[in-house]
Amino acid sequence: MRLAGVLAVAFVALANPAFAEVAVPDQLALAPVLSPTARVGETRCVEGKCSIRMTASQLLAKAEQLVSEHRFDEAAPFLAALENAPQLSMEREFLIGYSQVEQGQADEAVKTFRRILSKNPEQTRVRMELGRALMMSGKALSAEHHFRLAAQDKSLPDDIARTVRATRGILRNADHDSFSIDVGIAPDSNITNGTNADTVTISLGPFEVPLTLDENARRKSGTGQFFNFNGSKRIGLGDQTRLLIDTSSQATNYAGKDFDDIALELAVGPEREVGSDTTVSLQAIGSQRWYGGNRAATAFGLRAGLQTELSDTRRLGLALDARRSNSGFAQAYSGWQFGGYASVEQVISRRFVASATVFGRRDSLNAGTYANTEVGGNLGIGGELPLGLNASLSAGASRALFDAPLQFLSPDARQDWRLNARASLGIRSLRMLGFSPSVSYSYSQSLSNLTLYDSKRSRLRFALARYF
Repeated sequence: MRLAGVLAVAFVALANPAFAEVAVPDQLALAPVLSPTARVGETRCVEGKCSIRMTASQLLAKAEQLVSEHRFDEAAPFLAALENAPQLSMEREFLIGYSQVEQGQADEAVKTFRRILSKNPEQTRVRMELGRALMMSGKALSAEHHFRLAAQDKSLPDDIARTVRATRGILRNADHDSFSIDVGIAPDSNITNGTNADTVTISLGPFEVPLTLDENARRKSGTGQFFNFNGSKRIGLGDQTRLLIDTSSQATNYAGKDFDDIALELAVGPEREVGSDTTVSLQAIGSQRWYGGNRAATAFGLRAGLQTELSDTRRLGLALDARRSNSGFAQAYSGWQFGGYASVEQVISRRFVASATVFGRRDSLNAGTYANTEVGGNLGIGGELPLGLNASLSAGASRALFDAPLQFLSPDARQDWRLNARASLGIRSLRMLGFSPSVSYSYSQSLSNLTLYDSKRSRLRFALARYF
């Protein structure tokens, strides 16, 4: 496009515009109403009203000129006439979106630019304008995400690339809120996370006795209704320091209450910039879980985090977590829990972000038979597809080693391989009262040297999600 000065305060016009000239048949019957003083092409006036017959290319050129001069009312009839030229629908919608941004209609502009990207996700210029509109709407994290993807366009002029990097830094370190809600139903093949086995053999001295497992100990399927909420808020404290508040809650309800699962978590503490691309945080953390209507665990501790931009395309996150957990079921499950996580995100195109995570966890519980150490990792990729679809894939594996054997099952301590995979698809372009539909499938499996702990689980989630 030939618009100039489009990116307002933080940006300048792209030297290499995203849109190319589109050839269309001449003499389309497109007739916007112009003021009597307008003289573009051939005009015809009847009873004081004048119209003009123009090619689609001429209409687009005039609309671009008027929009670039901020003469939005005069541009409106040209943009309306371009609706009859579907070959130029992307260019037309971009001009509409830009006009909305410049007139302070940021929320409407976000919808317009998302609509363009749903069909043309590689359009860098559109993504940058979407980032600007989101920034104006106060959605700093979402704006930073889209600027990050746009920065992968190698054809960006150096001055634009530098400005995008600087803007991303401002957005990352700004005070902002982020909230999400999703609700839906979840058919589940194993709501108890129970064993695959029907019987188990126990050792009584020199004797081995097979026992049939109680129904509640075995795998059981069902369909639950779930509600998840996640929120994050940063409050400026001055001197590059903010108060970081993170909260999450999740609840799944099944028929009856035996397998209902509810969890709450709150983390509060300071976050500080230690460089232009690095932040560190330290939060006090508390969590509470109920299972089957009973208190399952209460925990308090500390969480430390670090996040740094390794390059324009790569981000590193580190976290350490230590908490004291008290079980509501039995003191054997109470004790200290420690965890460490390292994750790298890599932008691999203007649409997709890949991630790799390694983790280690230590549960130093009161009973050595339940105390264990687990190490593992996950790989994932997610991004935007045409038609307004968002998709993600992930897979992971871990190894868990327990401290002491369950003597009645085996003289050997328990050892598990744990596998997981997940695929999801969301339709961000479709909104119902602000909520977008999504579907996901997850699979997990535990392969243990003790048959009692072999299990498989498949879950579908049909959800409506909203992001604030």
